[in-house]
Amino acid sequence: MNIYEFKEYVKERKPLSSDEIHQFMNDMSDEARRITFELNTTYRSQDEVRQLLSRLFGYEVPNTLRVFPPFYTDFGKNIKVGENVFINACCHFQDHGGVVIGDNCQIGHNVVFATLNHGIAPEDRYHTYPAPIVLGKNVWVGSNATILQGVTIGDNAIVGAGAVVTKDVETNTIVGGIPAKAIKRI
Repeated sequence: MNIYEFKEYVKERKPLSSDEIHQFMNDMSDEARRITFELNTTYRSQDEVRQLLSRLFGYEVPNTLRVFPPFYTDFGKNIKVGENVFINACCHFQDHGGVVIGDNCQIGHNVVFATLNHGIAPEDRYHTYPAPIVLGKNVWVGSNATILQGVTIGDNAIVGAGAVVTKDVETNTIVGGIPAKAIKRI
């Protein structure tokens, strides 16, 4: 399996259940950990951070991307970021299912993007199911928020600090709470 085949497979949201897929995910996780350890173990200029993230993500990231390490991911190759994106310290991207961050987004401290979920039935619990997380343009995600698999957050939306987002968020909407609910239209 290669990265292209894997990305095409996860688009179908089928279970990640074969030995081949598990081995590929393990290999990619090892690579991601090597790069994130390099990123997170000493001070890095933003140019150095972008160079390491380009290796981690598998493409040259925009020169307007700003990330304050430490930054964590267990895959790395299924993250796409737009222009003028800021990601604060201690964020965790579980990106197997895909994370897309639109232009001008701001991500607070300790935000978690979780694109995998386990099967519900006990006999299916070992398998994981991918679904992408997509942030539109100008989205602000507050500190300690968690965005779950399959969620799309519309343009200009705000996710309040500590929210757990389990469903799509409409454009121009502020959400908060557990589970996150609409608080206000902008």
